[in-house]
Parts: sequence; C-alpha cells; structure tokens
Amino acid sequence: MDTLKQLCANSKNTFDLTEAGDQESLLRLVDKLAPFSTEETGSLALNGEAPLEFRLAYKVLASRRFVEANARPLKLGIVFAMWGEQNRLFPKSSGNPNGEDLLNVKLAQLDWLFRDSAIDWRLYAVDDGCPYGSGRIAREHIQGSPLENRVSVLFLKDALPDPAGPLKNLASADDSRKGGAIILGCQRALEDGAEAIIYTDADNSVHLGQAGLLLQKHLEEGFKVVLGNRKHKHSVLVKQESRWGIGIKALRHMQRMVGHSIFSKGILDSQAAFKLYHKDVLVKILEKPSVYDFSFDSDWIACTLAMNEPFAKVPFAFIDSFAESASIVQGPMTTWETLLKGLATAVRERGIPYNNEMARVLDEHIGSSKDLDALINHLPPELESVADKDLGNPAIMSPAAMAAWIAERKRAAMAGPGGLSA
Repeated sequence: MDTLKQLCANSKNTFDLTEAGDQESLLRLVDKLAPFSTEETGSLALNGEAPLEFRLAYKVLASRRFVEANARPLKLGIVFAMWGEQNRLFPKSSGNPNGEDLLNVKLAQLDWLFRDSAIDWRLYAVDDGCPYGSGRIAREHIQGSPLENRVSVLFLKDALPDPAGPLKNLASADDSRKGGAIILGCQRALEDGAEAIIYTDADNSVHLGQAGLLLQKHLEEGFKVVLGNRKHKHSVLVKQESRWGIGIKALRHMQRMVGHSIFSKGILDSQAAFKLYHKDVLVKILEKPSVYDFSFDSDWIACTLAMNEPFAKVPFAFIDSFAESASIVQGPMTTWETLLKGLATAVRERGIPYNNEMARVLDEHIGSSKDLDALINHLPPELESVADKDLGNPAIMSPAAMAAWIAERKRAAMAGPGGLSA
C-alpha cells in the first residue's frame, strides 16, 4: 500500500472540468485514502503545498465520511439554474472544447456520495429562460439514464405568471437572471417534501461530492443556514481573477459599505454557489423575494440576518469554469451592476443596517454597466495599498470621496483618450 505521503506526491496538480478522466482519477484517489484518518490526510492537504488533486480529494473524503457515518434521515433537494449551458451540457469533443457533461457529472457525484446512505436526494435543473435550449438539451440527456428518476428539469417560463407565489413579481423568464430559476427549483423541492436545499452553479466548478461538508454543519451542529466560503484559508480556490481590472477593488469597497451587515459578519464570499438552507428559513425567504437576479444570494443572506438565524461557514473546493461563464457572455460589468444594485435593494427590503450614503451614491452615479466600465481599469489612490479585509471601511474612502472619484472617471471616459488621465 502506498504511504499517505506517496499518494500526495503522486497526485496531479491540475484538474480539468472538461475531462471525465480527471473526475474518475479523483474518486480513485479518494478510495486510496480510505485507510488513512481524516486528520492525517488533512494535515497534508491543508498545509498549502499539496497538489490540487490531493486537496480536492481531502474535501470529498471528509464529506463522504460524514455521509457514511450519518444515521439521521434527510430529504434533500439540490438546485441549479441553466442559462447558456448548451455547450457545457454536452461532453467535451473536438467541436465542443468546453463541454463538461454537467448534468450527468452532477448526478454521478451525488449518486456516489449518497448511495446506501440516510440521505434521500433529488436534483432540480431549472431553465432560466435560456434562448439556446438548455432545458430541452438537459431533458434529452437524462432520458434513459439509470438516474433519470433522481432529476427534475423545470422551465421558469412554464411557472409564469405566478399570481400568488414567490415569483408573483417576476413578469417573465426574460426578467430573471438566475434568481428566479433558483427560487422555482426551491419551491418545487419544498413541494416535493425536501427538508433542506443546497444550491449550486450549472457548471462543475463545485464537486458535489462535497455536499456532506454542508450537511455536517446542518445535521450534526444544527445550523439551518450553511454558507460555502471560498475565502477561508482551508478552501481550495482556482479562480480566473484576471478577468477583472484593478478597479474591482473599488467595486468591492462599495459593495462592502452597502452590505455592511453582511460583510461585518465575516461573510466575505456572499456569492459562493454552494449553500444550504433548511425549509424553515427558505419558507420565510420565499414569502417576499426582493430580487430575481444574480444578487439573490445577498437577499437570502439579508433575510437570514433579519431573522437572527444563526449560520455556519464552510471552506470548500472551487475550480472556476471560466470559458462559458454567464458573467463573461453577458458582460462582467453587467453582472456587477446587478450585484451592487441588487444588494442595495435587498438590505433596504429586508430592513438590516446598511450604509445609506453609499447606497445613494449607487442610485445617483451608477446608471448602467457602462458607468462601471469607466471604473474597472482604474483605482483611486486611497485604495491602492488597502488589504482586502479592510475594504468597505468608510474611514479609508468615504461614500462622498467615492462619488467624486466615480464622477471624475465618468468624465474621463466621455472625454476619450485625450481626456482626464487620473
């Protein structure tokens, strides 16, 4: 038998979401780690020097061990939204280099994790008004699969108009940007008797073999809200941060001022697509959703805080599925406009404390994503040397100073290359 150090040393330092062989290799490694304790494996995996595959395997191993030991029955729903997934739904091929076979991979991961366990699960894949037929493709993919009875493919457009339910303020599927689809998936899961719901992204960035990490906090420690946290030192994060310009720091400063109640609680990864909500909390959230777009995460967290509901944070592994990302297809600053404006709406609607002055700056100075385009490649001097943990502190750069900087950058953008240079 290989020693633990040998298994670590022989692990790969890459993991390709488009390669079925990498998925299989990971689970083989998890099996090889079976003779070793979680503590032994963790001591190597968490030291910052272990290869990527070994660190992933540790997360999946810890999750699997909890599920195997857990005797408490639970009916679980897993929800994700689909928009523009026509390529990632198919396997990788010469003509489809970014294919991830995402639905079959998710089902295989969940089946592997929960087989012969006390957890009864169902996957909900929701077409968010996709113009490229993601829902249709998903239904075709699942026909005849041995796991066909474990998945429901839903279409947001079929649930609208909704005269009385949580989608009643959503005019059409075209007005949803992820949030409406996630709400529909959760609504259907609750109707099917789910006691808890995990939501994730459509791509394979989060290996669902890690679901036990969320469930442990829920079933063992009693938390009804468990938030995945990619910012934790024990998380595994492979992310294409280069997609953003240096001005992302300014956007995060604004975001954390507006969402002070959220970020001051240490929730620095509010958008992580790996969260668990118990039905008691979900029912309250779905009474009156404040947004139906990408910012729904902030709305749900704001509602949790307004309820004074305790929550837990869990480090997990995330590998960015960059090439087909909706934020790239639809425009990064379009996404950030949605996140900032939606956050302001959520904190106002949920009645939690927020920086009112910074929210007004967003109202008055950010009219569209084009205004953020003028900011993203620039950084105010006040924020140049500021650590990430200090972003959002108005003493470092106030809302008034931010408003002046935004106005200056917008004037420079309108003036063109010969305009302001600051």
